[in-house]
Amino acid sequence: MIAFLRGKLLEKHPNQVIVETAGVGYDVVIPISTFSMLPDSGAEVALRIHTHVREDALALFGFLTAEEKTLFERLISVSGIGPALAIKVLSGLATAAIIDAIRGGQVDQLVRIPGVGKKTAERMVLELKDKLEGLGSGAPPAGVSVRAEPALSGIEQDVLSALLNLGCQRAAAEAAVRKAKSSETGSTFEPMFRKALELVR
Repeated sequence: MIAFLRGKLLEKHPNQVIVETAGVGYDVVIPISTFSMLPDSGAEVALRIHTHVREDALALFGFLTAEEKTLFERLISVSGIGPALAIKVLSGLATAAIIDAIRGGQVDQLVRIPGVGKKTAERMVLELKDKLEGLGSGAPPAGVSVRAEPALSGIEQDVLSALLNLGCQRAAAEAAVRKAKSSETGSTFEPMFRKALELVR
C-alpha cells in the first residue's frame, strides 16, 4: 500500500494533483484544505496517502497533514460515507471546524456541506464523537497561499471548479464566485472558496 508520496508536482487542481515520482505520475485526489497549501506546479511536494482499493479500482487520496488524513480515515469508517463524500466533507469545512462540529453535535453545521444530509450528519456525530482523540488539539495549519497570483481570474476558476466538484450547480456557483470576489476575501484561494461556499447555499 502507498502511504507516502514525495515528488514533483506536475499538475494541480482543486480536487486533484498529479505527482511524478521516479518517472511515474500518480493521480491523487485531494481536499480543498490541501490544495490551498500546495506550492506552485513544478515544485517538490510531499503527501500522506490513503490507498483505497475496490474490486474495480485503486484510488489514491492525498493530504498535506497527518490530521487531515486521520480525519479522512475516521470519516470513511462511518456507515454510508465513502472516500468521495469524505473528501467533500474535508473540502466543505476547515478541519478544525469539522472536528468541533462533530464533538459538539452540531448537525446543522455539518448539513451545510454539499452532499451531507441530516441522517449522514447525525451518523457522523454518533459514530465519531468519541473517536477523535488527539485531533484538533492544536491550531490548524495556516492556509497561506504560496501562489501569489496578481490576477484573480485564475483563482476564480479554481474556486468555481472546486464548487462544481462539490456538486454545486454551475449558475449558482458562478454567481457565488462573483459575490465572493467583491467581498473582503482577499486574493487567495481558500478565503474566497469558503466565502463562495457560504454564498452558494
